[in-house]
Amino acid sequence: MHTHRSFQNPPALPHDEVVEALERALRDRAPAADEIEAPSVLVGSALNDEDREFVEYWCVQVGTRATAGSQLLGLAGLCLGHTARRFGKLSDEALALVRSLAARAEADPSDVDGRALDGLDDVRSFLHLW
Repeated sequence: MHTHRSFQNPPALPHDEVVEALERALRDRAPAADEIEAPSVLVGSALNDEDREFVEYWCVQVGTRATAGSQLLGLAGLCLGHTARRFGKLSDEALALVRSLAARAEADPSDVDGRALDGLDDVRSFLHLW
């Protein structure tokens, strides 16, 4: 018997729930800490939240505070790419982080996974930079 799996993008959650989930994941500081809920929360915000500054702030928080090797690092870069695509701009701080995470991913994929490179590609494509 063949089962078909489907993927659905997570919804944007209320900001207080996003903050709680991401702070919990970042506070634990262990690579596997709360990395089931936090990715869904971050992706849901990047794809569906209408508050660009809030989304960008939390992508930057995750991308600067998650521990080396955490799947959240590459995901933060990818989500900044989604944010660039949706809103057509990113702050200088977010742009610097996208580049930094992508450089880390190229240098050591066990530090930051390749989704950071996808995020950089999105930023280049949608913001026509670099």
